[in-house]
Amino acid sequence: MSKVAIYNLNGEAAGEKEIADGLLELKRGKQAVLDVVTAYRAGIRAGTASTKKRGEVSGGGRKPYKQKGTGRARQGSIRSPILRGGGVVFGPHPRDYAKKVNKKLAALAFRRALSEKIAAGAVAVAEGLEKIEPKTKALAALLKKAAGGRAALLVTAAASKSLNLAARNLAKAEVTTAAQANTYQVMRYPAIVADAAGLEALKARLAEGVEQ
Repeated sequence: MSKVAIYNLNGEAAGEKEIADGLLELKRGKQAVLDVVTAYRAGIRAGTASTKKRGEVSGGGRKPYKQKGTGRARQGSIRSPILRGGGVVFGPHPRDYAKKVNKKLAALAFRRALSEKIAAGAVAVAEGLEKIEPKTKALAALLKKAAGGRAALLVTAAASKSLNLAARNLAKAEVTTAAQANTYQVMRYPAIVADAAGLEALKARLAEGVEQ
């Protein structure tokens, strides 16, 4: 059994909750986590870098100087890549960096990443988290106890406006729902703090991969 610490909104310990080891996926999925995180990071790349080849640069219709008699190397165009203002050889062009990840692989990666966090004791429950006062000070004090001062992913069962307001000025906190949480977020943050309903929703996602 893995245990998840429970805290109230004042940051005081309020017990523990056990999670059956049968729900955790720790035997497989390590490569899946790497593949999914790599695909996620590739997908958020803009891919908008662009340069012009010599045929795309304006100008260059005339010879910069005569062929012979100048003592300089011959040049046929002022837009040659070896001249200032010329085209770029093998430069970047707009492209899509996205990588394809199938649903089963993504689900396995999420279960493995979350299972590791639970097994390591990096997941905690904050009772009433979704109803926290919409003030940065209140959430910072809670995370100092529940997350040990570490960067944290805040997970709720449903979107919470007050929690979003409380977290928006914290550089080391991100808010999401249990249904929208992804592998990259789970791996990025060293601690996960969820409300009671959010933890149950995360457990439901773990249970989806358990063989009956």
